[in-house]
Amino acid sequence: MRRFIETLKNIYRIEDLRNRILYTLGILLVYRLGSFVVLPGIDPSQLEALRRQTEDGVMGLLDMFSGGAFSHASIFALGIMPYISASIVVQLLGMAIPYFQRLQREGESGHRKINQITRYLTVAILIIQAPGYLANLHFQLPDTAFALKGIYFTVTSTIILIAGTMFVMWLGERITEKGIGNGISLIIMIGIIARLPFAFTAEFFNRAEEMAGGLVMFLVEMIILFVVFMFSILLVQGTRRIPVQYAKRVVGNRQYGGARQYIPLKVNAAGVMPIIFAQALMILPAMFFRGGESATGIAAVFSDITGFWYNFVLAVLIIVFTYLYTAITINPNQMAEDMKRNGGFIPGIKPGRATINYLYDITSKITLPGSIFLAIIAILPSFAVMFSVDTQFAQFYGGTSLLILVGVVLDTLQQIESHLLMRHYDGLMKHGRIKGKGGY
Repeated sequence: MRRFIETLKNIYRIEDLRNRILYTLGILLVYRLGSFVVLPGIDPSQLEALRRQTEDGVMGLLDMFSGGAFSHASIFALGIMPYISASIVVQLLGMAIPYFQRLQREGESGHRKINQITRYLTVAILIIQAPGYLANLHFQLPDTAFALKGIYFTVTSTIILIAGTMFVMWLGERITEKGIGNGISLIIMIGIIARLPFAFTAEFFNRAEEMAGGLVMFLVEMIILFVVFMFSILLVQGTRRIPVQYAKRVVGNRQYGGARQYIPLKVNAAGVMPIIFAQALMILPAMFFRGGESATGIAAVFSDITGFWYNFVLAVLIIVFTYLYTAITINPNQMAEDMKRNGGFIPGIKPGRATINYLYDITSKITLPGSIFLAIIAILPSFAVMFSVDTQFAQFYGGTSLLILVGVVLDTLQQIESHLLMRHYDGLMKHGRIKGKGGY
């Protein structure tokens, strides 16, 4: 406890870090307040049907990612997911189209161009999703809930929803630039945390109302949740160390190199992004395939989060996205080139092509179990629901929420620790350093 208090004092002493944390909290407060601002022309007292729709299923996931804004018919109802969907498309294009590959190699200017394209694509997705959301409101709510009707309501609300998502994007960028942590990831995380107290309370009272063994089952659920939480930390922080031997070099009277160092390859180099990407795609069928017998069937398959096909497709998408994102974040060619430039080599492996092939092989071997474990954690909520756990609370058993919370919190704490160590203060941990994975 004394160390914790001393760490807080050290954080307060560093003016830049203190201002960054306060700025981040202020931006997140603005986002949370905006989540309760209802679209003009809708009666807030008649949103009960919409809230019931978002209690479970894919709509419940969408509401969780938006921090409850979806069920409140808020100006931020579409949340940050359209931007995530646009980013998926742009990153996939970066692996297939030479133009995007060239932009990725152009450094900061190329990065700015990619961000601009992503924003344009986000607006295009919003132009499609916003009318779909408004159509869902008309389907779920009674006519008396709408003070405004017709084309005027549709056009104005569409513009407001588009502006709301773009404003949320801007908030996330401001956090990344002037705050602490990754802004987009923090916005997703704060929406998930906002649902946790309500889900925890609902599950507690549901178990308390059971005649026999209810509270015992609640205690068992807490223990299992803790185990999954610890496993999630191991999955986020797990690494495979590759030894690198550096040759001795003599420059003048000084000797350089000769020491052995290690390259830490993360078991889950993609972090939580495969889960966010996969969930973004799984939400699309439920939002777009509405009306008509066959369309309703497609929506039903992808709306049942306890169904076999939903979880099978989700697991496959997570494994695929883990490999894709790992291929983007880890470049064996660049790693081999850096080792060669600095006079380093992997013991027993020839420099050049043999080193590149070795790094590719090691990356593939550690990515496979990492992606499978990531997929297993992501579908754990379905098994929790099968054991009569409340649907909202069950979401915290898996990657949809738990891994996102773990990954983002560790990444943010790592940045705070870096500020402390840079100014010669003790880190957040007594032994070792916090290992995080950069968010989105």
